This record gives sequence, C-alpha cells and structure tokens, in this order.
Amino acid sequence: MKKLYFLKHHKIRTIIIIGIMVVICFVQNSTAQTKDEIAVADLLRQNAAAIEKSDLASLDKIWSDDESVTIFESGYADYGWTNYRDKHLTPELKEFKNLKYSFSDIKVNTAGKTSWATLKYTLSADVGSRHVDSAGLGTAILEKRGKNWRIVHLHTSAGF
Repeated sequence: MKKLYFLKHHKIRTIIIIGIMVVICFVQNSTAQTKDEIAVADLLRQNAAAIEKSDLASLDKIWSDDESVTIFESGYADYGWTNYRDKHLTPELKEFKNLKYSFSDIKVNTAGKTSWATLKYTLSADVGSRHVDSAGLGTAILEKRGKNWRIVHLHTSAGF
C-alpha cells in the first residue's frame, strides 16, 4: 500500500515538475523574442533619427551593406545599399533643410534571424522655396547578421 501511495505521488510530482519546466521554457522563449522585437524597433527609430541628422556613418551600421538591399519609396525602386545611399539618399538629404523624420506605431514580428515590421512615418522639410509635409505607411524587413539586426528592405508609401 505504501509503495502504491509513493508511486502515485511520485507521478504527480513528476507531472508538476515537467509542467513547470514547460512554462519556464515558454517564458524564456517569449523573453528572447521580446528582446529582438525591442532591438528591431529601436534600430528602426535609429534609422529615422540618422536620416533626420543626415548621419550617413550611422546609417552604414544600420543597413545591410550588400546589393540585395531593396528600397521602395512611393513607386520608385533602389537596389543595393551603396546605390541608394550615394545616388538617392545623399542628394536628397543635401536638398532638405529643417528635416523632421520619424517612425511611429512600429509593430515587429520575428522568426529566427528574420524580422519584419510595419510602421507609420512622417516627414517634414523645406526643399528649395517650398515646404513638404508627408506621411505614410511602411514595411521593413531585417536580418540578424551576427549579433546585430540590419535592414535589408524598406518599402514606404505616402498616403494619409
């Protein structure tokens, strides 16, 4: 009888311990994903801040430095980070005065070494003799390269 009582309680303890271990593993996985989501959202905000400051050195650390990078802006396409930086972004930033650029409502998802985010953006600047205000939506795709997230694709379109 004692043996049966011991076995019954031993099984219950084993089930409880396994249940606790499953919960701990789930919480640890959620925490790791949350850290990545926070890192990606922060990196996207850093990207907007670096553009606002015309800080190309910081942008070089945020974007993946290869030809597979794609940037779609309001119906136009750029391929490769260096091409976009040198032929599109740099001339554009030289024209902008009093630039204000930001991302908001960033929603991030991650799966392994890939992350995607949706966002809203606002842009305000003086360009020559005119003032431009723009706002729209965007989607970003990032890859984890080593320990760091890097933007590999950004698609923005004005519209609201």
